[in-house]
Amino acid sequence: MFRFSRRAVFAALALSACTGVFSQPAYPDKPIRLVVPYPPGGFTDILGRLLSAQLQTRLGQTVVVDNKGGGGSTIGSAMVARAPADGYTLLLVAPDLAINESLMASRLSYDARKDFSPVIRAAWSPMVLVTHPSVPAKNVNEFLALAKARPGKINFASGGIGTGAHLALELFKTRAGVDVTHVPYKGNGPATSDLLGGQVSAMFLQYAVAKPHVAGGKLVMLATPSGKRSPAIPDVPTLAESGLPGFDVEPWFGIVAPAGTPTAIVNRLNAEIGKIMQQNDVKDLLASFGAAPSISSPQEFGKFIDSEVTRWAEVVKASGAKAE
Repeated sequence: MFRFSRRAVFAALALSACTGVFSQPAYPDKPIRLVVPYPPGGFTDILGRLLSAQLQTRLGQTVVVDNKGGGGSTIGSAMVARAPADGYTLLLVAPDLAINESLMASRLSYDARKDFSPVIRAAWSPMVLVTHPSVPAKNVNEFLALAKARPGKINFASGGIGTGAHLALELFKTRAGVDVTHVPYKGNGPATSDLLGGQVSAMFLQYAVAKPHVAGGKLVMLATPSGKRSPAIPDVPTLAESGLPGFDVEPWFGIVAPAGTPTAIVNRLNAEIGKIMQQNDVKDLLASFGAAPSISSPQEFGKFIDSEVTRWAEVVKASGAKAE
C-alpha cells in the first residue's frame, strides 16, 4: 500500500509539473525598475520616461524610472550589474558604457561585455557643438581660430568624466589640435545651466536639450559631430565638413539587464521595446528632439557594444584622456 502511495505521489508531481502548477509565474508579475544612470534633465531621462510609460501599458506592470547619476554613469551601472538577473532591474545605457571600459578600467566593478545581457539598441540622438553667445565665433573655423589664439583659456563643459560629450571633446582636441580646458559636471543639467550662464564657453550637448536654448538665442549651434547631417537640423554642418574629416560621434541609447537574465525575458523585452519604438507617436516625439529609433536584436546590440568598446579605447589612448 505504501509503495503504491509513493508511486502515486510521484506521478501526481510529474503531472503537476507538466500542467504548469509548479511553473514560474508569468513575467512580469511585479514592478520593474528602469535605472537611468544620469541625473534628470537630459535625453536619457526623456527616453527613460518614454519607455517607462509605454512598457507599463504593454506589460501590465508598473515600470519605475530610478535616476542614479554620478561617476560618469558608473554608479547606476554598477548597481544593475549586481542586481538579480530576473528581468526586474533594467539599465538604460549610452556610449558611456563602452567608453568607461578603457577610461576608468581600474575603477570599474563591472565589465560592460560580461556583466550585462544586451536587450536592445533603441534610439540615437545627435549631439551639437554649442557655445555661449558671448563667444566671438559664428562657425567652426572661427571657433578653432579663437581656441588656437587662446590656448587653455576656453572652458569646455561636459556632463561628467567618461560621458559621450567628454570623449567627443577629447577627439575634437586631438583632431583639431587645440588646447581647451575640460570642466566636468555631475550631469548635463548643471553643465547646461553654467553654459547658459556664461560660466563656461562651449559644450557638446544633446540636440534634444540644446534645441529650445538655441531657438531662444541663449546658445549658438556651430556644428554636429555626427558623420552625416541630421534630418532634424539639415542646415547645421558636420565637423567633418568643417575641416575635421572622418569625425563621427553619434550617441546611441539602449537597454541592458544583468548578465544571466533568462533569454525568454530578454526576447520579450526586445520585442516590446522594438514595437514601442516603431509607433508613429513615438517616432514623432523622438523627431521633435532630433532623435530617431535605432532598433536591434539582443545579439546585434552585444556585437555593437563590443565594437564601441574597441573604438573608444583607441580614442582614449590617442588622446591621453584620464578619468582623474
